[in-house]
Amino acid sequence: MPAASASPSSGPVVLTSAQVRFLRGQAHDLKALLQVGGKGITDALVSEVGNALEQHELIKVKIAGEDREVRDAMIADLAQRSGAALVQRIGHTAVLYKPSREKRHIVLPRG
Repeated sequence: MPAASASPSSGPVVLTSAQVRFLRGQAHDLKALLQVGGKGITDALVSEVGNALEQHELIKVKIAGEDREVRDAMIADLAQRSGAALVQRIGHTAVLYKPSREKRHIVLPRG
């Protein structure tokens, strides 16, 4: 599997299993920065997620909703629309990663 792309315009971020493990460890102590409410995935939310990812590269997002399939679909939609990789999903919380265009903070392991 190819490593995470440095160019944001080259499509979605693709991570190796080692990189996913590394990012899950990095995300462990993070608090959720954003919460998806009853309105679902709006353009404004996608923009906020994009801004948060540019600033932090690795974020947690809380997804409201009781139906697991609906939450999973919302998480997949949010990751796809923001161009981020879904690192992990636990219950109502998703961890998203996208390298910053301006200032990279997180150095991913190779392979």
